[in-house]
Amino acid sequence: MRHDTTADAGDGVQPRPDIVRLAGVTKRFRVRKDNSLKDRIVHLGRLGKAYRQDFYAVKEVSLTIEAGTTVGLMGANGSGKSTLLKLIGGIVTPSEGTIERRGRMAALLELGAGFHPDLSGRENVYLNAAILGLSRVEVDERFDDIVEFSGIGEFIDTAVKFYSSGMYVRLAFAVAVHTDPDILLVDEVLAVGDEAFQRKCMDRINQFREEGRTIVLVSHSAQQVAELCDRGVVLSDGQVVFDGGTRDAITALRNVLEGRRADQGPAAETIHPIQVKSVELLDADGRSKTEVREGDPLTIRVNVDSLRPIERWEIGFSMDTPLGQMVLASNTEVLGVTLAPISGPTSVELTLDAVHFGPGQYYVNANAAGVSEPSSHGLMQAAMLTVLGDDSTMGTVSARIRVAERN
Repeated sequence: MRHDTTADAGDGVQPRPDIVRLAGVTKRFRVRKDNSLKDRIVHLGRLGKAYRQDFYAVKEVSLTIEAGTTVGLMGANGSGKSTLLKLIGGIVTPSEGTIERRGRMAALLELGAGFHPDLSGRENVYLNAAILGLSRVEVDERFDDIVEFSGIGEFIDTAVKFYSSGMYVRLAFAVAVHTDPDILLVDEVLAVGDEAFQRKCMDRINQFREEGRTIVLVSHSAQQVAELCDRGVVLSDGQVVFDGGTRDAITALRNVLEGRRADQGPAAETIHPIQVKSVELLDADGRSKTEVREGDPLTIRVNVDSLRPIERWEIGFSMDTPLGQMVLASNTEVLGVTLAPISGPTSVELTLDAVHFGPGQYYVNANAAGVSEPSSHGLMQAAMLTVLGDDSTMGTVSARIRVAERN
């Protein structure tokens, strides 16, 4: 399959073709309530249906996935994410509905799936690659690259039953990404292995994205979804409850986890004497900016309004990862700054001399509070900042590191 999914067509660019289509897909499992042999003998021939129950892992799901997009499947445990991914991959068949797909597909659905425990890593590379559609000649050509990417080294000729879970997944991932897939299905595999290998995997997925390949990713990490995906699909009880941009999908997921409807907006707005209206991110020249590099300055402009004059008030901000981990926060009180009285629209700028966050995406939240007239109002996820940087360090904090040997 040709990976360039767009082409000039006179007056514009052709839309990307669909590479996966699901229409009314349902997967039903029959669950028995009489699990023990004794129960089954006692209930044999008596109201058998009363001891069987249908469980719908996926229910009436219709999705279209365009070529060259990266889609994140999110939801609580038991929401149907992994089953839906297996349906897309053809691992299980739907009870109802139709699934259409095209192109070579590589799937990392379970740890070491397709590996035989008694075979060596080398033998399993050939076995797994053959399952994924490669000829022996093609595997011969790519074998050294697969081993190098996996980092297995001298253990490549050891039986995989002696591998650690990290070695399993590294080798499985290395095989999958070297099969030249048009569609890559990944189910929580990036949660295994050390942080360096996780970054290596995400770099390869980003390379696939740039090459126009299609990726469907199941992840509990909102950070990964925000970093890797163009689109987020949130499931609850086997049904799609949200399908859209990743930022809104992460918000919808939080609503689901907190017991609200995924599409539920904020509660009816209460009229506050003081309100945060919006947040802007600016560079050193005062230009609007959503991307900065490590070490660059950043100004957070918080636009505030008040219904009536307030003599004393304060303002603060915080920055979170997409998963909700706070990485930085401050306010005018702890900074020892007294703001002038507010009596209408105004703006306060808080400037970071240098951004020392690791590469990734961060949400900016802002809050304003009256002191002389008790009142508080804030905006969560008011802006998103992308930090660009190198891969010499990992985590949410960046630093310049020097290495010196001393005898």
